[in-house]
Amino acid sequence: MEFFISIQGEGFHAGRSANFIRLGGCDVGCHWCDVKESWEAGEHPKMSIEEISDLFDFQKGITVVTGGEPAMYDLENLTFSIRNHGGILHIETSGAYELTGDWDWVCVSPKKFKQALPENLARADELKVVVFHPSDIKWAQSFLPFLKKDCKLYLQPEWSKREKVTPLIIEFCNQNPEWQISLQTHKYLGVR
Repeated sequence: MEFFISIQGEGFHAGRSANFIRLGGCDVGCHWCDVKESWEAGEHPKMSIEEISDLFDFQKGITVVTGGEPAMYDLENLTFSIRNHGGILHIETSGAYELTGDWDWVCVSPKKFKQALPENLARADELKVVVFHPSDIKWAQSFLPFLKKDCKLYLQPEWSKREKVTPLIIEFCNQNPEWQISLQTHKYLGVR
């Protein structure tokens, strides 16, 4: 769908320079998605792996493959090609599809609309749960048995509900310090 260089705005790597590759196509359909134009893959130009691999100097910063839902695709060849260009690879996925490719960092952001696969949760370096409703905090805790011991745990206020849910997340994190708050800092900074 698009590619750009910006600052990673969310999660463990927030504040780092990143190359973003956003793949079109998503059938998860979160009503609060801020990139709904990514849902229809056919509305975006197709590029070869070679063309994608020539987009950036992959030795600078991290490369984040996101969507839409990037794991809908077999990403083995894409990650192989970017890795050959010296890239450090991150993926942001709902975890609903089998995860393919060679990743340095896996962020699973599960959605209620399409369940995350247990094997993807087990690979997660970072769990990032978007909190739209207060009940989402309890739902986030349901993933703990499936995660590896050192997985980073984040609760992120959904942008349109941030004033309502942020105080609840802060209170929860103060009582459960293994959890952290993730803010969409790129929106506060006014960058992509």
